[in-house]
Parts: sequence; structure tokens; C-alpha cells
Amino acid sequence: MAASTETPEPWYLALLGFAEHFRTSSPPKIRLCVHCLQAVFQFKPPPRVEARTHLQLGSVLYRHTKNSELAQTHLEKAWFISQQISQFEDVKFEAASILSEFYCQQNLVDSAKPVLRKAIQISQQTPYWHCRLLFQLAQLHTLEKDLVSACDLLGVGAEYARVMGSEYTRSLFLLSKGMLLLMERKLSEVHPLLTLCGTIVENWQGNPIQKESLRVFFLVLQVTHYLDAGQVKSVKPCLKQLQQCIQTISTLHDDEILPTNPAALFHWLPKEHMCVLVYLVTVMHSMQAGYLEKAQKYTDKALMQLEKLKMLDNSPILSTFQVILLEHIIMCRLVTGHKATALQEISQVCQLCQQSPRLFTNHAAQLHTLLGLYCISVNCMDNAEAQFTAALQMTTHQELWTFIVTNLASVYIREGNRHQELYSLLERINPDHNFPVRRFLRETLKMSNAEDLNRLTACSLVLLGHIFFVLGNHRESNNMVVPAMQLASKIPDMSVQLWSSALLKDLNKACGNTMDAHEAAQMHQNFSQQLLQDHIAACSLPEHNLISWTDGLPPVQFQPQNGPTTSLAGLL
Repeated sequence: MAASTETPEPWYLALLGFAEHFRTSSPPKIRLCVHCLQAVFQFKPPPRVEARTHLQLGSVLYRHTKNSELAQTHLEKAWFISQQISQFEDVKFEAASILSEFYCQQNLVDSAKPVLRKAIQISQQTPYWHCRLLFQLAQLHTLEKDLVSACDLLGVGAEYARVMGSEYTRSLFLLSKGMLLLMERKLSEVHPLLTLCGTIVENWQGNPIQKESLRVFFLVLQVTHYLDAGQVKSVKPCLKQLQQCIQTISTLHDDEILPTNPAALFHWLPKEHMCVLVYLVTVMHSMQAGYLEKAQKYTDKALMQLEKLKMLDNSPILSTFQVILLEHIIMCRLVTGHKATALQEISQVCQLCQQSPRLFTNHAAQLHTLLGLYCISVNCMDNAEAQFTAALQMTTHQELWTFIVTNLASVYIREGNRHQELYSLLERINPDHNFPVRRFLRETLKMSNAEDLNRLTACSLVLLGHIFFVLGNHRESNNMVVPAMQLASKIPDMSVQLWSSALLKDLNKACGNTMDAHEAAQMHQNFSQQLLQDHIAACSLPEHNLISWTDGLPPVQFQPQNGPTTSLAGLL
């Protein structure tokens, strides 16, 4: 009997009940669920039931099976049939949303765009879906690196939300636009936008959790904006506000009362994800400021939280957070002289990238850069050069490009016989490289002191101390090296400690201070021993073979090492 009335037929309810029972079984019985849904078509159902069933089948096949062809057929039919039916918004726009998501997963982005555009065009009377589809198309453009189109759509969404009377969703659109403008380095547009957002967020009176989550979003953008500019001292008040904000959120209970305005049925991130994000920006701050033990403490907390979350939630953003945290802690380990641990963490990043092609695309350049830094630390200069060269081919990001090229220049300097390559590289970094070294170093020192950039201060001091020592100005050299040593111990920066102790030994020897020279020599010996032991441990790991990988996906398995194959003398 065909279902022709508005009231669902008993056979339809029975089949739906069975399908849902099989879908939610433990483990899910997807094949039986699909059979139940397919059986609906045997009854020649009316268009509404037909469209909804195609949507349910397409969703189940897409989410739970590898039968992408059949999933596509059902989702396309759901979208086509539902467009012919009036007052059928939920099925119509959910079909458009899932079909577009499916197309993107199959790398059929050009098929996804017209579906989303059509759905946006016909959803203006349905505020929730109109906003959601605008966010989805903006995200699609962002993944394609078309940030201009994404920003335009977010601007349209902000204006629509304002007209619909939802200042909350307007803020979400504007903050998302601010995030993309920061990525594009359009700082002249970021400032007025963040100022406007700050005013809207502070004045908005609504659900406390929604308000605090907007404040977290706003403050995360402010903090990253400051950190991008290297202003680690100026950012402290904002960072403190952000940390207080996340503490407030963790004490609030989620209200079960949904917003009355359908345009406001969104949330930015779950509380637990926000907590990890705040740990992440705190790690970024500690890393830049040179508080590496603090960075390690917060990384450990964040990674523990991530492990718990990933047991329950396979959201891709969690893997992204994990990779960024590992990238930061790897740099910390290399600075503090823990190369073996850094190498094992680089291997963890490789494994995460193996599981997600998109993650690998976004982080391949950083991964090769980290391997290049590791190669320098174990004195494998040819491998370091190969890693940095590979990284340069994979990035268009200006800051990362400069960082890689600067490290490549340091490889050429350490090799000693690469003057031509060095000069051509310096030409690319700064065509006017005939600058007064001491004046520039003093200016660097002034800037780093003003913003509490401890590592930059320590490196500038020890380099100036070295220059003064070579020039025979022992007193001025001592004035630089002693504070460099103190600062390096506080960070702690093993390379600067090694360099400073060697300089102190030579300085005291030159000045006839035998006792002080002996003490500095002992310190230098201790640092050398620590570095050598770590060097041997790192080079003996099977993961050390990663230094030879420069192309394609990272290897999954590594051959065991027989021991270090590099010169230890170059380290010292």
C-alpha cells in the first residue's frame, strides 16, 4: 500500500525503526540498516518520503561505507527531488550540505560549489540553513586558498545575521573574516574589524557560554596577531584575559535552552577544544618569549587533553592542534639539547600526516624544516641542505620562507666553503647586505629587550661578545657574555650555554684569571658531554633515517641504525 497521506504509514515507521536500531547497534550493522532503508522504495512512497530516504541512505553510505558511487547517487537524488517540494527545507538543505561535503571529500570541488551556491540562493527565508551554507562555502574557498572569495561570503553572512537580528552569529561571521584577514596579512583591514568585534561582543547580552566563547575567539585572534608581530611582552594582558576567560567557561554549565532566533543556532568550538586552543597559544607565547620549560609544561597538558578527546571525537581539528603543538615542542627540544626526543616527536608528526593527506599538504614544509634543524643539530649538513631545499619548494608563506632561507644560510656558513651560494642567498633575503654588523646587533638587542624575547637577546649578546673578543676588547666582551650565559641558563638554551662557556674560558685565560678560566672550562666540558651523549642516542634511533627523506609521503617504517655516522667534532 502506497503512503499517500500526511500521517506516516506503519510499514514506513517499522522500517525506519529497524534501520535506526541496526545503525546504533554496537557494533553498527550497517548492511542491515541499508537493506531496511532500501526496502522503503518497494512501497512506491510519495516524493517527501522518497527524498528523505535517499538522504538517509546517502548519509549512511557516505559516513559508514566505502561505497562512494552509491552514496553519490542517493545524495544527488535527494537534492534533486527535494528541490521540487515546497515546505521541505530541512531535507533540501541538509541534502545540499552533505552532497557538497561528499564532493569535496572526492576532490570534486567544482561540483560542490554550484550546489552550495544554489542552496544559498534559495535558503534566504530559512536563517539557520542560509548561515550554515554560507559558512560551508566560505570554508570550501578557504581550503582552496581563495581567501578573497571566502572573506566576501563571510561579509555577506555578517550583514544577513545583522538583518536577522542575531548579533551573536554576526560576530561569528566577522571574527571568521578577521581570522582570514590575519592569514592574508591584511593588517590595515584587521584592526578596524577587531575593534568592531570587540565592541559587539562586549555589548551583547545573551547566553553566558555563547558570550564567553565569542570572547575566546576574539582574544585568540588578538593574541596571535601580537605574536605574529613578535610582541610577546605587549600581548601579556590579552593572554591573561584569554586564560581567565577559559577558566570562566569551564565553570559554566551548558544551557539546554536553545536560542529562539534560528540564525543563532551555532557554536564556534566545543569547550574542550577551546581549552586545548588556549594551551596552544600559551605554548606559542612561552616559546617566543624563551620560557621553554613553561612551554613544555603546557604542551604536556594539552597533549594529555588531546589524547582523551581523540578517544571520543575524530574531529580533524584535534589532529591539527596536535601537529602544531608537536612542531613547537620539537623546536624546544632542539634548543634545550634533547635531540633524541625531538626526533621521536618528528616521527609522531610523520605518522599523523600519514593518516591525513590534507594535514600533510598543510604541514609538509614545516616537517622538512624541522628535519633540517635536527640535521644541523647532529652536524649532518648535506642532509640539512636537502631538507631546507625540499621545504622551500613546498611553501609560499613569507615568514616560513625567510626562516628556512636564514637557516640554509647558516648551513653554508658552517660548511665554510660555500661563499658563492651564501652571497646569492643573502641577496634574496636582503639585497643590501653590506650593513654595519655591530650597529644592527645592538638594534636587535634593543628590540628583543623591549619585548622580552629572551632567546634573541641571549644570541645577540653572545655574538656581540664574540665580536668584541676577536677585536681584543675583553672588557666589553665580558659585559656581553656573562648576561648571555645567565639568560641561556634560564631558558635553557644548550647551544648558547656551550658557546658562552667556551668564550668565558678564552676570555678569562686571556685576562690571566686562571681560576675563572678553569671553572668555565669545566662548565664547557659538562655541556659538551651532555650534547655528545644525546647526539649518540639520537643518531642510533631508527628514526634517524628520516634525514634522507625529501620527497613524497614520509616513510612509515625505519631501518635500525648501527650508531652515529656523523662527526661529533662539528657539534662543538
